[in-house]
Amino acid sequence: MTGHAITGMAAHVVGCEGCGLTHQASPQQHGLRCRRCGLPLHFRKPDSLNRTWALLIASYILIIPANLLPVMKSSSLSGTEDDTIMGGVVYLWESGSEVLGAILFIASIVIPLSKLFALTYLLVSVRRRSTWNPKKRTQIYRVLEAVGRWSMIDVYVASMLTALVQFGNLMSINVGAGAIAFGAVVVLTMIAAECFDPRLIWEATDQTQATPDSPKENHAV
Repeated sequence: MTGHAITGMAAHVVGCEGCGLTHQASPQQHGLRCRRCGLPLHFRKPDSLNRTWALLIASYILIIPANLLPVMKSSSLSGTEDDTIMGGVVYLWESGSEVLGAILFIASIVIPLSKLFALTYLLVSVRRRSTWNPKKRTQIYRVLEAVGRWSMIDVYVASMLTALVQFGNLMSINVGAGAIAFGAVVVLTMIAAECFDPRLIWEATDQTQATPDSPKENHAV
């Protein structure tokens, strides 16, 4: 026996994001609240695409100073030195710490840029109502959620050194503007991922299946 999957919106069922209790309601109803915990109920996250785009554009702008400005400023008797993210990668690599350099490069450059590009792809695909492999795109979104926090390694290192390496007039280490911009990029991309509603990925597929003459009628959701 075969059949089509039906979404909660089509079935007029919405779940609470706080306690998980399901409610029978119409998508046209507004101001719904959970009977158990009182949280607002939404079939889709409000204004998801616009909010995610705004945060993503801000992240693209901030990632430029995050990579060009120093993340750490060290002052000693021998002078002052500014270190950017890429400068730290090069230093670790040339000093024989290739593994640490590779970790820093992946966590501070590859992962943040990959998050920006992946989230951009998801937003564009939803805007264009793409029906290509919604399961794979949902998996991409889950990976974005999981790896976001590990992009803060540069900020962690700079903060720890600032707190630990203070020798009065002999040497001091301060967090640079690049670290602030980088931290803002990480936080904004994490919030952007939270604002994005992955259920939007499936909407075009659901509507295609609902069309009787659609050639993709037999695809499972």
